[in-house]
Amino acid sequence: MGYPTKVQLIKRKASEQWYINFPAALAQAMEFERGEVVEWVIEDKANLLLQRPGLAASEAERGLSGALPAPSQSSSSRRRGPSANGAAQSGPTRSR
Repeated sequence: MGYPTKVQLIKRKASEQWYINFPAALAQAMEFERGEVVEWVIEDKANLLLQRPGLAASEAERGLSGALPAPSQSSSSRRRGPSANGAAQSGPTRSR
């Protein structure tokens, strides 16, 4: 199950900032802590990988099977539309 999220842009006179909010259900399933440092890695133009440099290897290998709660949704709120590159979205893909 994917969690659609909008990319937001705030433009100021001298700068701009891009935001992607992390859904609470994912943050809780990943057991993130306030102030934790993560690192974005660009795999290709369709995939970003979020790494946790401080996570011990044993914790990373533990996996998350079944850890993600189902998002709350109404019957009409989950429509798949065109993505940024114009292709229809068919759901999340994994490159690893």
